[in-house]
Amino acid sequence: MKIGVITFPGTLDDQDAARAAKYAGGEAVSLWHADADLRGVDAVIVPGGFSYGDYLRCGAIARFAPVMGPVIEAAAKGMPILGICNGFQILCEAGLLPGALVRNHELHFVCRDQWLKVENNSTAWTTRYDKGAEILIPLKSGEGGYVAEQNTLAELEGEGRVVFRYVGDNPNGSLNNIAGITDARGRVVGLMPHPEHAIDALTGPSDDGLGMFFSAIDALVKA
Repeated sequence: MKIGVITFPGTLDDQDAARAAKYAGGEAVSLWHADADLRGVDAVIVPGGFSYGDYLRCGAIARFAPVMGPVIEAAAKGMPILGICNGFQILCEAGLLPGALVRNHELHFVCRDQWLKVENNSTAWTTRYDKGAEILIPLKSGEGGYVAEQNTLAELEGEGRVVFRYVGDNPNGSLNNIAGITDARGRVVGLMPHPEHAIDALTGPSDDGLGMFFSAIDALVKA
């Protein structure tokens, strides 16, 4: 299964995301921001970093990159899409996920290992987890506070579309302790923490993040 990983100017974690896809048994395919071509991939990861230097607003410029046109079209057809950190911001800017990410509530960059609770294990990216499980994933962001209108929050909560929630102290002021969400079909997922940095207990705080990439491979095999 081919998993595309997009590189924008300022992307930091594309190689880590590609490694995670390989760990799960997938074939990682590099996708360039300026090419409106997904190169026949079966899923797409929009990785973390500081695309276009976070100018204007995190993800605001990347959302208009040529590669995002086919990403949006593929998402409409049900392709699994994962946005990590800056990738989550880009997916929100592109309208693939609701809400927005704003400056952390204490106005500091947060870098720490963060416990998350799995709230939804039926998405294309979370079936390998037990609902209610707690996983340890690195978090590193300055604009990670998830916000949305109250009716949007109510919809996300009512439809079970909160995928991950922060456990313990809220690190960034996210409403409802939301760390990650999904679209209505469970195919597009965005989260602020970095599962690609938790795929090997030797180099990360755990290998808990690997389940997301195995889940995607499972979803593609079943399709």
